[in-house]
Amino acid sequence: MKNPLSVIVLTYNEERNLPECLASLKGLTADVFVVDSGSTDRTKQIAEVSGCRVVEHPFDNYAAQRNWAFDHLPLETGWVLCLDADERLTPELAAEMQQVVTAGGDGYDGFLLNKRTIFLGKWIRHGGQYPSFHMRLFRRGKARCENRLYDQHFVVNGKIGRLRHDYIDIIAADLTTWTERHNRWATLEAEELLRQAQPGRGGQSSAWVVQPRLFGTPIEQKRYWRLKVYQKFPLFVRPFLFWIYGYIFRLGFLDGVMGLVFHTLQRFWFRFLVDAKLHELRRR
Repeated sequence: MKNPLSVIVLTYNEERNLPECLASLKGLTADVFVVDSGSTDRTKQIAEVSGCRVVEHPFDNYAAQRNWAFDHLPLETGWVLCLDADERLTPELAAEMQQVVTAGGDGYDGFLLNKRTIFLGKWIRHGGQYPSFHMRLFRRGKARCENRLYDQHFVVNGKIGRLRHDYIDIIAADLTTWTERHNRWATLEAEELLRQAQPGRGGQSSAWVVQPRLFGTPIEQKRYWRLKVYQKFPLFVRPFLFWIYGYIFRLGFLDGVMGLVFHTLQRFWFRFLVDAKLHELRRR
């Protein structure tokens, strides 16, 4: 019998993260594809030794790479799971997922997974970071990734459910890596905001776009608060308010010293940098 699940992992120089990501798939009967965008370290060798099917494709952006994988990989399974190399399944989630896909999904076309954010070894539980649901598991052919430069989500055409157990996102092993990534992502977010503000671009009607809904899925609710509330505040003011909201009112201070570092960098520094880059683009 064919495996019920295909796992797609995007990589670029992920020799440090990939082994644990692949090890976390233990217990799943799955075809594992690693889509690499030109790694110069041991990423591809690690994937091949682990029995993965390695495919190389130049990287444009995350949405394009994920959708290319959907369109060009020889996927033959009924279900698809998308992961990044710095993400991994808990054993409980792997067992639950195996049961769900083997049973056929119980009428659902996609499942939201709950993410644990690990920052410099610390599980960030407060400030709105947990629970945090993301679409990662869906029927083949029922999902696409939003055409956005940053903050892309998978969109499922069908009935959506939730799995009970968590997956883990190791968002940073050190501050240098974290700041380099977020500097790059801030540029993409600013470019995306400028693009969406252009005539004819802000009101996309595509079916493969997360719609902002106050009473929708957790992803739709998050998009609602981002578009309808946060972005209505002036540049450079909203990062301060966002930090106060998360660190004070959503109890981010309960995460201790590492929580202070994370919430300040994520909610204030990163969002202030996005505004500064957006201001720079507008001046040009």
